[in-house]
Amino acid sequence: MVARQSLGRQFGWLWAAYAVSASGTWFAFGAFPLIAILVLHSGPTEVSVLAAAGLAVGAVVAVPLGPWVEFRRKRPVMVAMDLTRFAALMSVPAAFALGWLTFVQLLVVSVIVAAANIAFTAASGAYVKALVRPQDLLVANGRFESTTWTVTALGPPLGGVAIGLFGPVTTVVADAVSYLLSAAGIRAIGGREPHRARTDAPRLRAGDLVDGWRYILTHPALRPLFFNTIAVNGLIMATSPLLAVLMLGHLGFAPWQYGLAFGAPCIGGLIGSRLARRLVARSGQHKVMLTAGALRACWSLGLAFIRPGAAGIVLVIAVQLGLVTCMGVFNPVFATYRLDQTATDRVARTLSAWSVTSNVTVAAMTVLWGLLASITSPRTAIAIAGLLILSTPLLLPRHDHTPHRRSPHPVDPAPAPPTRPHATPRAGTGPGATSTRHQRHARQQLRARAER
Repeated sequence: MVARQSLGRQFGWLWAAYAVSASGTWFAFGAFPLIAILVLHSGPTEVSVLAAAGLAVGAVVAVPLGPWVEFRRKRPVMVAMDLTRFAALMSVPAAFALGWLTFVQLLVVSVIVAAANIAFTAASGAYVKALVRPQDLLVANGRFESTTWTVTALGPPLGGVAIGLFGPVTTVVADAVSYLLSAAGIRAIGGREPHRARTDAPRLRAGDLVDGWRYILTHPALRPLFFNTIAVNGLIMATSPLLAVLMLGHLGFAPWQYGLAFGAPCIGGLIGSRLARRLVARSGQHKVMLTAGALRACWSLGLAFIRPGAAGIVLVIAVQLGLVTCMGVFNPVFATYRLDQTATDRVARTLSAWSVTSNVTVAAMTVLWGLLASITSPRTAIAIAGLLILSTPLLLPRHDHTPHRRSPHPVDPAPAPPTRPHATPRAGTGPGATSTRHQRHARQQLRARAER
């Protein structure tokens, strides 16, 4: 049995903070649409607006945060974003208790949380790169990924039970408290974080807002990876509401069956994230990312063939297990590769631009695929998305641009090649100087003996 590699006390606190906040997020998964339906009696249009507008408007609000985060200490930013999310989320149960809760408040809170999520992601990515040694980045990202899939599998079912027992805002309270605990964990990391002063201009300029996109789109490795991940994530997330309509509405599956079909395959993400490091050690980072990235595009089309009954459940579980396992391998390798390729003074802006684009794309494609499903059918829209995903491997970077690193372990120097007779260095210089002096001394001794 291989012992777990320690990444230090500071990373331990960061990992614990992430685990707590991720647990709260997935425990409260779908809480706002549920509150809108059960408490505010909102219709499908309002629920769709809540899901899409929160992401899109939050992303727009977060645009100036990337350049701002870049030149700030990252831990205080992370703590501030955690406390912001705590305060925003706690306003929901407070308003509910007083009878003041409105749809507009849910919309405003979702925008604030979405913007804070982007700023936190940008700051945490830059902080991880500074905290963890380059050769340990894959280990760190693998641990984050395995934590994500664990709480993804356990959180929603437990949250559903909590809502049934204690009411619709229970999970929102738990999510808010998780951000408070996360802030405490990040504060407990300790140590001093250097402040990188801005050297080009004292204030944020308009051109700084697009620095992240400019850097991504001019980078030979990041550009194709950017388009690939945005397209895959957007198409997968756009079909998520359609799958719920198809399975729960048209095919008549019970909610617990729907939850089982998408919860059980999360074990594949845990397995994949555990395998990622071994696969990279055996085949190389770029090859694993290319292979897993291509394989993750092969599964979604199968969801267009769901049928009623047990066979339909088995099909969904099998398709999702394959997809999630490939993503479990791809995600930590991709996250490590992206940090490797991004200059240290560009990490926050790059990650912020990436998150903003992803959120806006998911929101836009969710609306677009909803319209497509209304014109055709949910099954047809899912099939079209699956066919489009099959083309996304063409966007993956074909060449490895990862800079070569020195090995973390000392390596014995290779022996010097033998000196050829016609290439003897000048006396007293070069790697053969010592040997030449010995030869000259030996000839002098032989000459002296001959004279005697």
